[in-house]
Amino acid sequence: MRGLEMGSAYTPEDSLLQRYLDFYKESHAHAELSGQEFATTDRIEAELDRLGIEHFRVSQTGTVGILRNGEGPVVAFRADIDGLPVTEDTGLPYSCKDTAQFNGESVGTMHACGHDTHFTSALAAADYLSQHRERWEGTLVLIFQPAEESGDGANAMLAGGLWERAPRPEVLLGQHVMPMPAGQVALRAENQMSLADTLRVTVTGKQAHGSQPDLSVDPIVAVASMVLRLQTIVSRELKPGTAAVVTVSVLRAGTAVNIIPDTASFVLNIRTPDQASRDTVLAAVHRIVDAEAVAARAQVSYETLNQFTRCFNDPEHTARVQALLGQALGADQVHIMPAAVTGSEDVGALADAIGVPLVYWFFGGFGPESFRDGATPAGNHSPHFGPQAESTLRTGISCAATALMGYLGRENLAGSGA
Repeated sequence: MRGLEMGSAYTPEDSLLQRYLDFYKESHAHAELSGQEFATTDRIEAELDRLGIEHFRVSQTGTVGILRNGEGPVVAFRADIDGLPVTEDTGLPYSCKDTAQFNGESVGTMHACGHDTHFTSALAAADYLSQHRERWEGTLVLIFQPAEESGDGANAMLAGGLWERAPRPEVLLGQHVMPMPAGQVALRAENQMSLADTLRVTVTGKQAHGSQPDLSVDPIVAVASMVLRLQTIVSRELKPGTAAVVTVSVLRAGTAVNIIPDTASFVLNIRTPDQASRDTVLAAVHRIVDAEAVAARAQVSYETLNQFTRCFNDPEHTARVQALLGQALGADQVHIMPAAVTGSEDVGALADAIGVPLVYWFFGGFGPESFRDGATPAGNHSPHFGPQAESTLRTGISCAATALMGYLGRENLAGSGA
């Protein structure tokens, strides 16, 4: 295999790829939940130590590595590290068999969103840069972020002093594996992913015996009306075609068949493509819920469970990264997305906190066998989500190293007059 080619384009050498295939499989077999990534962080820090890269903790399980190589640009690369409360059913020989506590229950764990490919690719790219210091100059800031799935990780690292302790970058880069063919990339300027809000709504009425509903204030009836009416927000209050989602994902009420309970609750998961849509939807949620509570003679309270800020790709830097990845993979393998996806990410908070540009892209993780006869591979968060290890890492490492060298490589600095 070749090293640098076509300027900054990079294909991982066989020896490097094999080392990180082994690292990836070990990491995949031991997924840890958001905020519980202690062994994962230890494994990442051990690899940073092996590479001679200085590092420090930010939050309990967040790690930042600093690879310095003289004067020059500062570029940050973020990789998330947490798994999900999903019992793996991929049949892979390195499947995760671990369990953890989640909401008071013992659950299986799994890297069902592919974060193990993210931090493995970041480490492999750092390995390449550490071996070839003569080819670049500047500083690489590696951010290994916990708790992306819960929406807490980026803000926890910011609160822990990330940008007070790490050099300020001129750009923040990141990537995410998706159920696309390996060797392909998808990205777009401006919003790459949706904003998200998760709310718990609790409706309090008055308890009564099931045979005496006239003595109750029935919160279940109130919640039923709320749930139905909330489904009109996207269809009646947003412009047609707006990629917004209002989902009631959890509903809890009652304990016995002959008791009307005093409370009922539900959880709303909301996705919106931009801040204006978010403001419209949230205002409508509160207006509808409050009005239905008044109609039912009930009380209502709200709890914000998580929020995901925008994932906004800077147009100028997105065009630059698009060209770089086109060198590495072929221009026809880099696809421009027509719209933001409805999934969400908290990586944008790291860039927005200090006003630096972000570029975040998707890369493919499945071989051609996954697409035969019109088939599609299982998507992220599925117990069947199993990226093809070698081709996925080859793509992820190539993209990460190519993008980084596009900013830090000596020939690029010379070409730009830096």
